[in-house]
Amino acid sequence: MPTQSTFSEVLARVEQNRIKYIDLQFTDVVGVVKNVTIPAQELPDAIAKGIWFDGSSIEGFARVAESDMHLRPDISTFAILPWLSGEDATARLICDIYTPDGQPFQGDPRAVLKRTVERAAQMGLRYNTGPELEFFLLKPHPDGDLIPPIPHYSASYFDAPSDMAAGLRRQMTSTLAAFGIQVEAMHHEVATGQHEIDCRYSDALTTADHTVTFRLALKIIAQLNGLYATFMPKPIRGAAGNGMHVLQSLTYTATGKNAFADPGDPHGLSKIAKHFIAGQLAHARGMCVVLAPLVNSYKRLVAGYEAPVRISWARVNRSALIRVPRASTAETTRLELRCPDPSCNPYLAFAVMLAAGLDGIQRELPIPEAAEENIHQLDTPRRAQLSILPESLNRALDALEEDAVIRDALGAHISERFISAKRLEWEDYRLEVSAWELNKYLPNY
Repeated sequence: MPTQSTFSEVLARVEQNRIKYIDLQFTDVVGVVKNVTIPAQELPDAIAKGIWFDGSSIEGFARVAESDMHLRPDISTFAILPWLSGEDATARLICDIYTPDGQPFQGDPRAVLKRTVERAAQMGLRYNTGPELEFFLLKPHPDGDLIPPIPHYSASYFDAPSDMAAGLRRQMTSTLAAFGIQVEAMHHEVATGQHEIDCRYSDALTTADHTVTFRLALKIIAQLNGLYATFMPKPIRGAAGNGMHVLQSLTYTATGKNAFADPGDPHGLSKIAKHFIAGQLAHARGMCVVLAPLVNSYKRLVAGYEAPVRISWARVNRSALIRVPRASTAETTRLELRCPDPSCNPYLAFAVMLAAGLDGIQRELPIPEAAEENIHQLDTPRRAQLSILPESLNRALDALEEDAVIRDALGAHISERFISAKRLEWEDYRLEVSAWELNKYLPNY
């Protein structure tokens, strides 16, 4: 329950800004933002008592027999939507989901992350993340169609923008600032029409909330400028895909010191950091489908585009699954996991990443030798020593089913429904007759 002063501050902002509506937001199991809108005058009751809704129609939520769910707004997430004003002026609150008996709903992705973060807290640790989201800006065809994708302009990695791109990225940055999301860097990425915006590093729950908001806000701003923003992992064949590299660290809650740092170590890594890496490597296959959840995700995880294929770690090697960026100080020591893509549900992604690392710490798993060479150019015997990430959604689902640690982190409710939804997606893909097949085979057979 929020304090009275916080409650009063929010109500005052609603009144001062003449807010007419409140969007109560949450995500389903696969990461799609859901929304319940209430008139602003209903906000006091919504904060004090919550809002009931039918969860049976939400992907991966409750069955019809157990459909009643309770939304409880997290008042710390209050923000005014900058693209609506006047009679449409709207604010949003991100919500937690509870069952009718007042317990956190096991199918709420945000609750899964909270539960895993609490496990770390009981070990005296705080989990911090910094996702780096890549996306394409596309120009719709005259009829509004997006296929085939047309990038909105041509430039290269870190090029100085020469057209509307710079202004558009600045517009996106100011929009994110309205939600309390601080952008640290923005630049053009490798592929034509591809961009990256990096936001301030923080605790995992905050950055997961920010990631959900980031994707929604950027799509709206792109649309207002006649463009389409896509976080699809591999929208264009032969071009770099959209990744969501995630910087991570653990800090001691008692002191605030970085638990990953050891200036005396050749890699600057503490024993905890090495066990954490070992845990993520051990569970890389099992958690991969949560981090890269689409059929299309596995067309990004191929050699040649700086996406990881083999399960390895290194300091400077960008083909490794986990990279240790050079740190300016011990307190900035971080690990970068490179297989996630921005189509994932960030609450579930951060939860399984943390669970894998904590398992490594608790079992004191040994870290393998670093693979500093470009893995794609290693000789065959050396490369064969490194395990490979799943090559398809189907194989990634098999790996999840075999990994008890990752399934336990998700919980029985979400793991069951996530796997079921993704099996249906794979089966739909498997049965589809694609344009490639028709072009390849129809003229000859």
